[in-house]
Amino acid sequence: MDIKLISIIVPAYKQEKTIARDLQRIKEVLDKLRYPTELICVIDGEIDGTFKQASRFAEKNGHTKVIGYDHNQGKGYAIRFGMAESRGDIIGFIDAGMDLNPMGLSMLLEHFEWYNADIIVGSKRHPVSKVYYPWQRKILSFGYQMLVRLLFGLKVKDTQVGMKFFKREVLEEVLPKLLVKHFAFDVEMLVVANALGFNRIYEAPVDIRLHFGGASTITSQKFLRTVLRMLWDTLAIFYRLKILRYYGDKR
Repeated sequence: MDIKLISIIVPAYKQEKTIARDLQRIKEVLDKLRYPTELICVIDGEIDGTFKQASRFAEKNGHTKVIGYDHNQGKGYAIRFGMAESRGDIIGFIDAGMDLNPMGLSMLLEHFEWYNADIIVGSKRHPVSKVYYPWQRKILSFGYQMLVRLLFGLKVKDTQVGMKFFKREVLEEVLPKLLVKHFAFDVEMLVVANALGFNRIYEAPVDIRLHFGGASTITSQKFLRTVLRMLWDTLAIFYRLKILRYYGDKR
């Protein structure tokens, strides 16, 4: 695999207190890779000091770029926005906030090369992943993945971890067809790629520590709205894939 540049996208929203620290941790990992890299931080709505703090970091660190827009559009939109600005042969993303250990980026890259993959996804259900999060989240995650497998037949066991790598040619075909901006964008990217024949999709281990409240959080109105929106987006993807045949339309 001829790799000249690796691009990493970091979506950020309302993280002015931690974004510089997060970017520093990610940059330290990228600087140890054997390939040139570029780090692109996308500010998903300039409503606080996140853009300013990220820009200060970029001024002091090479091969780092900060871009953004005025209004919050959703994580999926931010990642696609960053991917469109990237130049890498392999393009990945990692969530800010550091629930995910950024050392996993090097692990995913090793898997990418080993499998000559089209896509590598970080997976909580990989047998050597280190996963720390409450049982409520585990139940919801398992249920959603069963739904995804039933609807789309994807071979991966976990679609939702915020760390993935893609070949550039995959994104060039997939990105123009995507519609989901928020919660199910990971699923849409994988479903469309698979439908277009990019089915060398494999999983890699991650180290993830999710901070999640108890039963009061899981029954909160905000959380329930998020779950319902994710289900709605997922069913809409199924409708476009199986009924409208939208994703296979070369127009």
